[in-house]
Amino acid sequence: MFGCLVAGRLVQAAPQQVAEDKFVFDLPDYENINHVVVFMLGTIPFPDGMGGSVYFCYPDQNGMAVWQLLGFVTNEKPSAIFKISGLKSGKGSQHPFGAMNLPQTPTVAQIGISVELLENLAQQTPVASAAVSSVDSFTEFTQKMLDNFYNFASSFAVTQAQMTPNPSEAFIPANVVLKW
Repeated sequence: MFGCLVAGRLVQAAPQQVAEDKFVFDLPDYENINHVVVFMLGTIPFPDGMGGSVYFCYPDQNGMAVWQLLGFVTNEKPSAIFKISGLKSGKGSQHPFGAMNLPQTPTVAQIGISVELLENLAQQTPVASAAVSSVDSFTEFTQKMLDNFYNFASSFAVTQAQMTPNPSEAFIPANVVLKW
């Protein structure tokens, strides 16, 4: 029903079912993971009125499980990308995995999915730092592209004394690009 993807690793498409409505993916070497993608496989939809809360669990310095709500997936929103790199020092939140005593090892974190009513999902508040950047990707691309263009063009800068007359070339002062 669910899949989990970490860049540079194989897709996990077989979560461990720890209860009738709860599933867990293990994330070995979680200290080196920045983002996690959780998605529905498309083989089995959620029952009407249901969705899945997505949680991140990591062991604290005492080996105790710390669970944090990342967000949710539903039939209408079948995938989500979550940033987990900044969560390893945060506080835990309420979660439905408490009484399960899932095994924790120091280098393995977990992604938990709990199937719940859509009304319950709407009332939950995910940890703020789990959301992926909300900057429009086109805007971000444009800003980075223009920075790259300026750096590239600046690498050819010459002083007026170094310029040789060439009627087929046009010169644009660098401050014109900066003003733009």
